[in-house]
Parts: sequence; C-alpha cells; structure tokens
Amino acid sequence: MKLGIGIGWRPEIADAVEALAGIDWVEAVAENICTDHLPDSLVRLRARGVTVVPHGVSLGLGGAERPDAGRLADLAARAELLSTPLVTEHIAFVRAGGPRTASPGLEAGHLLPVPRTWDALDVLCENVRIAQDSLPVPLALENIAALISWPDEELTEGQFLAELVERTGVRLLIDVANLHTNHVNRGEDPATALDELPVEAIAYVHVAGGVEKDGVWHDTHAHPVTEPVLDVLAELRSRVDPPGVLLERDDDFPPAEELAGELITIRATLDRAAALGAGASAHAGKSVSRPALSPGPSLESVRDRVAVAQTALLSALVAGTPAPQGFDHRRLGIQSRALAAKRAGVVAKVAPELPEILGAGYREAFLAYARARPMSAGYRRDALDFAEGLLIAGLPADDAARRRLTHWWQDRAAARPPRRSTRLVRAARAALVGR
Repeated sequence: MKLGIGIGWRPEIADAVEALAGIDWVEAVAENICTDHLPDSLVRLRARGVTVVPHGVSLGLGGAERPDAGRLADLAARAELLSTPLVTEHIAFVRAGGPRTASPGLEAGHLLPVPRTWDALDVLCENVRIAQDSLPVPLALENIAALISWPDEELTEGQFLAELVERTGVRLLIDVANLHTNHVNRGEDPATALDELPVEAIAYVHVAGGVEKDGVWHDTHAHPVTEPVLDVLAELRSRVDPPGVLLERDDDFPPAEELAGELITIRATLDRAAALGAGASAHAGKSVSRPALSPGPSLESVRDRVAVAQTALLSALVAGTPAPQGFDHRRLGIQSRALAAKRAGVVAKVAPELPEILGAGYREAFLAYARARPMSAGYRRDALDFAEGLLIAGLPADDAARRRLTHWWQDRAAARPPRRSTRLVRAARAALVGR
C-alpha cells in the first residue's frame, strides 16, 4: 500500500497536524489511544481520508518472554478501531526479570537493543510469529537507536533484519535517524546496513531529529532533522521507493511553520535522490548462513539464556547492579542517566500536578527516588509510588505542599490491600487532618 508523506500525530500538535497541507497519513502511539474511542482530531482526520497507523511501544518483542496476550489484544483492537492497513512495533526489549530469572520484574521505560545473536534471533522470530497470528493486519517492525552495544554479537544489523524477514515474512519500518544514531554511537555504516537488509520489505520510513553531545548521538525526537539523517534518507531512496515516509516529533514541539518546512525538506530530499535513480533489485538483502551446530537446545533454554543476559543489563541500568562483562561502562552510565531523565519527564507529563506541587525540587526528588526504586509497572503507578515515598519520608517539608500531595495521592491510589507503607501514609494523612 502506498502511504505517501506523513507525520507523527501527538495530542500536543493535533491542531497543527490537521492544518498541515499535503499530509497523506499519520502515525499515532498505540498505547495513547483508547481501545473503544478515538480522539476527536483523529476522527476528523479519518473523515478526510487520512490513514492512521498505530505504532506500539510496549510489546517488547525482543524480550525473553513471549508477548503478553493482553497487550496483543489491545493492539489488535486499536487496529480494528482505526481500520488501519498495518500496525508497527519495535525490535527491542522493554522489560526483564520475573519468574524466568527468579528476580524482580523490571521495566526500562524505554526501547533497549537486543543482542544480534542467533539466540536472540530465535526468540524474536517466535515472538513475531505469535504477534502476527494475533493481529488482524500485517505487522512491521522498526530498527531502534542505541547508546550501547552488546559484546560478542554474531550478526550485523542488516544481516539480523534480513534473517528476521526471511524467517517470518514481517515487514520493516526503517528509521533512518536510528541508522545515523548507530553510526555515531556504534560505528555502523548506514550504507552497509541498507545494502544488507531486504529493502523490498520496507513498509515505511521514519525521519527524526536528535543531537550530539560529547561524541554520543541522542535520538531525542525533540530537535530538527539534521543533514546527516537526510543523507541516510537519500541513500535509502537511491535503493528503493519506500511506500511511506513519516516525520516524527515527540517533544519541544516547534511552530507549525517549522514542521511544514521539515516536511518540505524531506520531500525535496526524496525527489533529488529519485532523480538519480533507484535500483532495489541490485541492493536486495541476503540472509546469512548459521554456523553448523550440533543438535541445539530447546527454545525454552534459549529463552532462559536471553532472559539472564537482558535482566543483568537492565538491572545495571536501572538498579545500580554491577555492569555485565564486556559492556562499555561509560556508555552504560550515559544510558542509565538517560533512562532516569526520561522517566522523570514522562512522570511529569502523566502526573503534571507533581512538578506543580513540588516546584523546582521535583526533578532532584524524582531522580533520588528513581535511583533507589526501579520501575516495575507503568508510569502512572510510578507517579503514585513516588508520591507515596515522599509522604512516608515526611516530604515535602512545606505543610501546605505536603497536604496537597497527600490529597493527590489519596484521590488516585488504586484500591488494593494496604501495605505497610500505605498504612504509614494513612497515619500521616490522619495527623495532617488533625493539625
């Protein structure tokens, strides 16, 4: 299906997206859409004939566990609600731990890279097949940006993607900004990756901005698209005419005129590359042969190995445990700080009352909480646990602010058997009422 030129729909820029000229389609974060009704803006766009593609971020298909049936059902319901031609997700893991490793479950709150190994590929392929069987429309998977590299990888990114497509028939969502990110951070040549992957499997393309700091590229989706990213887009277009190209912007949203200007630049980049000619057949990726092995272990034991490795990495990033052998400690530190900063930012968005109540001290207080309390559920639960921890500690010091925080927590805490910490909060609340 030919999608054309699109933009990522976000509530913050919904009006601007509706007003943009020449938008053929939009992509919306699947988890931000209710399964039983659509935001009015998306209803109006669909009435105009604009295709809406749901883009998932929480399945964690690269994780050691099989994908959660409930999450798959929700994604399928959103696909049905939108009458979309396809749904998309990421080649990443987002959680680890749990019964398979006899350790606490951990949430990354972010997309983390899977090792490009045959073990990880075996697990990913089965997870993708499960997802494909559960969805009413085709699935496309996105390559992600990474700050860190796994040691002892056995495949390049292009080879990994080619093998995935060969085994599962899944489509690809190629993010050219992520190819550039991995060029800066991991020394991987985007042109080589494009040569190795099967470009005929591309469903559409992402283009996004980022920023380089101290030799590390941060895929922020909060900065303008840079020339090197456009160069990778041109490289891709020289090989194939992608069915769709989409501009992503997730934060620090610019005026509508700037978004329109970036879309014009993307179109111009595609047109210039097209004028030079495209030859997808000359650049089609080829799968690689797996080394000959003796009768292999069961997939369950492979999943166990992947689970141990991913849990060790995520625990080092969010719980301060020792870094697994072979990882760059400096890069792990950068990634760990980036995860904590993102966590603070997302909690501030889902619970804007918290930074309002805590004022300038919000960020420092949240980062201190995050260092001692890895995320084990979603961001809304994280916000409640953060507030609960402050109240147990008798914070904030200001009586009026503490009273406001107490009432905020009381209004939103889910019904559940009271834990010791909850009983302490209730005692604190009763003491406040008596003042």
